[in-house]
Amino acid sequence: MIKLSRFLKQYTVYIIIIVLLTFMQLLANLYLPALMADIVDKGIVQKDVVQTISFLGYSGEYKGIDYILRVGAIMLLISAGGAICTVATSFLSSRTAMGFARIIRNKLFIKIEGFSLQEFDKLGTATLITRTTNDVTQVQSATIMMFSIAITAPLTALGGVIMALREDRTLTWIFAVVIPLLMVLIAFTLKFVMPLFKLMQVKIDKLNLVLRENLTGIRVVRAFNRTNTEKIRFDDANKDLMNNAIKVNKIMAILSPLNMLIMNVTIVAVIWFGSIRVGLGNIEVGSLIAFMQYGIQILFGFAMLSMVFIMIPRAQVSALRINEVLEMESEIQDSENPMLNKNEGGYVEFKDVSFSYPGAEQEAISNITFSAKPGEITAIIGGTGSGKSTLINMIPRFYDVTKGEVLVDGINVRKMSQESIRAKIGFVPQKTVLFSGTITENIKYGKDDATIEEIKHAATIAQASDFINEMENGYEHVIAQGGANVSGGQKQRLSIARALVRKPEIYIFDDSFSALDFKTDANLRAALKKETTKSTVILVAQRVATVMDVDRIIVLDEGKIAGIGTHKELLNSCKVYSEIVSSQLSEEELS
Repeated sequence: MIKLSRFLKQYTVYIIIIVLLTFMQLLANLYLPALMADIVDKGIVQKDVVQTISFLGYSGEYKGIDYILRVGAIMLLISAGGAICTVATSFLSSRTAMGFARIIRNKLFIKIEGFSLQEFDKLGTATLITRTTNDVTQVQSATIMMFSIAITAPLTALGGVIMALREDRTLTWIFAVVIPLLMVLIAFTLKFVMPLFKLMQVKIDKLNLVLRENLTGIRVVRAFNRTNTEKIRFDDANKDLMNNAIKVNKIMAILSPLNMLIMNVTIVAVIWFGSIRVGLGNIEVGSLIAFMQYGIQILFGFAMLSMVFIMIPRAQVSALRINEVLEMESEIQDSENPMLNKNEGGYVEFKDVSFSYPGAEQEAISNITFSAKPGEITAIIGGTGSGKSTLINMIPRFYDVTKGEVLVDGINVRKMSQESIRAKIGFVPQKTVLFSGTITENIKYGKDDATIEEIKHAATIAQASDFINEMENGYEHVIAQGGANVSGGQKQRLSIARALVRKPEIYIFDDSFSALDFKTDANLRAALKKETTKSTVILVAQRVATVMDVDRIIVLDEGKIAGIGTHKELLNSCKVYSEIVSSQLSEEELS
């Protein structure tokens, strides 16, 4: 079950009030049939006999119509009190359940934020979204039912049995037959419903996955005229979910009329055998009416329980899925006593570093050794899949090395806290990400307290100031979700400005100039070189023109270092680099 310590502590008063109100509501419901029996037996049948009425300290003697009116007034008062308790219970139950759901969502979000990339790869984005939304909603609905029905139903059934025994013990044999029958029906339903509810959440995950892939890849879908294919793919996932839901609803559709049939047959049996006992003088008419009312309450209690037992399995499946996320430990953890890196500079060193992805047959990078010094630009180049992005992901600990060490200012990054190591880094990812909001807000994402002068300076260095100033609202121009209203090159420059405004000790650019034209690329590198004279710059690139003038080039080939040196040195000493250069530059450019 989901850990409830914080929830119980925060909502203890509400829960106590709910239980008390439920108990008062139950007493009211159980007392009303007894008063109805008194009206029939004493107010109508014995209308000429003086009867004593005692209620809440009030006592009086009445007969006939006066007795009926007085007892009727008491019934109205009790009904009003029960109705108020019901409304208050529903309100507090909903408020408590909503609060519970809010706490779970917060816990899930915080937990997911702490996951390494390995956990994201393992679970997948689609299922994490489903667990944070749909699964929490299922638990929330079940919590409301737990407070409003799960507490009331068994107490109502138990109280009904006690009061029915008080009215007539002989007729209670009917319930001795009916109650086990209802329990068998509920157990039979659960046996078939539970597996279907488990499948339901998995199929919702699949539907979300298909939908998310279609929406994020809409340009590719349309470019290759695969709209109909995606429609079929979505329709298959949608039908699969629908068919599973239909199976569940069929079982529920069978359960509801069966409950009604059992309830009606029970009432008929009570009236049939009760009338025989009335004829024999063993029970009064009013007591029979009360007994029948208690019988309805008992059956209604079990009917409500059956609804709870239908909701609980799905909520249980959702709770297990939520717990799977909450109990999952991140592969990347801070050490118990993290070292404080007070050294400044940003000196980066790789010592015999190797890494392989979980389940991979071979290592993504092997035996990598090099250093990157402050005031220098170190470029990493290589073919597709050579391990360039994997390599730089080791520095901010997006992944942890399998073997070897990554050091920053002489300290192993695994001995530092993730927060402290990332505070030293300005990272520009390969896949540009902008958030909905203004340009200013997106650049300030790198530094919360950045002034407008710092923001404009960073934008100027990133070659973004020209297109920003041309916009109607300038730096207050609103970026759409995912940066849909700016071009790829503009997104890259804003992403670079976000890293620059941070003024970190280490800059990591993961193929961040790919969408820029050659002129903008050259201007940006020239401005960047002046701006980062005291920082370590690690630059991943595909284009040779981007790395020709850097201090050090590291050539990767199939996860291993094929060569380290300057552009001129590698032309003569590294075959892999020569092939990359010859494929991109003409002989005139080479000379």
